[in-house]
Amino acid sequence: MFVKTVKIKSAAVIIAVLSLVLVCCICAGSVAAVRTAAAKKELPIYSVERGDNKVAISFDAAWGNEQTAALIDILGRYGVKTTFFVVGSWVDKYPESVKALDAAGHEVMNHSNTHPHLTRLDVAGIEKEINLCAAKIESVIGKRPDLLRPPYGDYNDTVIKTIRRLGVYPIQWDVDSLDWKGISAERITERVLGGVKDGSIVLFHNGGEHTAEALPAVIEGLQSKGYEIVPVSQLILRENYMIDHTGRQKPEQYVNSVSES
Repeated sequence: MFVKTVKIKSAAVIIAVLSLVLVCCICAGSVAAVRTAAAKKELPIYSVERGDNKVAISFDAAWGNEQTAALIDILGRYGVKTTFFVVGSWVDKYPESVKALDAAGHEVMNHSNTHPHLTRLDVAGIEKEINLCAAKIESVIGKRPDLLRPPYGDYNDTVIKTIRRLGVYPIQWDVDSLDWKGISAERITERVLGGVKDGSIVLFHNGGEHTAEALPAVIEGLQSKGYEIVPVSQLILRENYMIDHTGRQKPEQYVNSVSES
C-alpha cells in the first residue's frame, strides 16, 4: 500500500513538472511572438541620433494663414531655416504664402492633400493624398517634396510602407509645443526648451494662437543651449540607418558599435 502511494505521488510530481515546463514554453513563445511583432512595426522618424547638437523646428500648415508672414519675418531676423508641412488645400488657398516660404529659404513639404486620417484609407487613397499634395507644391515652387508628416500624427504599417514606397520619408516629432491648444507663449517656450535634445524635431503650427509670440524666445533659448537649428531634411539620415522602437533614427555604425561593446 505504501509503495503504491509513493508511485502515485511520484507520478503526480512528474505531471506537475511537465505541466510547468509546458507553461514556461508557451509563455516564452508568446514573449518571442510579441517581440517579433514589435520589431516589425513600421515607424516614421521622430528624432535623429546625431551627436552634433543639431535640431529642427517644423510647422504644420493646414487651415489658417494669419501668422505665416510674421513667422517668416521672425525666422529671417534670426537667420533660421525651417520646414513647413503644408496641406494641398492650403496650397490652393495660399499659393503666394507657399512662394514666400520657399523664397525665404524654408522647406515646403507634404502634409497630405485634404488632411484626413490616412489610416482610414486604402493604399490607393493614401497614394492619392500624397501625390496630389506633392503635385500642387511642385506646381507652385518647382520642387517636389520628399518628406511627409501624416495628418494628426496618425499612421500604421500600411501608411508608412506606402509613404516610403513613393520615395518619401515619413516624419513625426519628439517635442510637441502644444501651441495648437492655445497655451501661453511662456508655456510653449518651457515645453520646447525642456524637452529638446540633440536631433529633436519640434512641432509647431503656423496658426497657433501664441506661436509667433513664443518663437523668438524658443530660438534664443535653443541657441543659448548650443543647438544649431536646421531644416528637417538636413537633420535626417538618408541612408545606412535604422529606426529604433522609439522612432529615433540612428546610423548603422552607431548601432553596430553599441552592439559590439
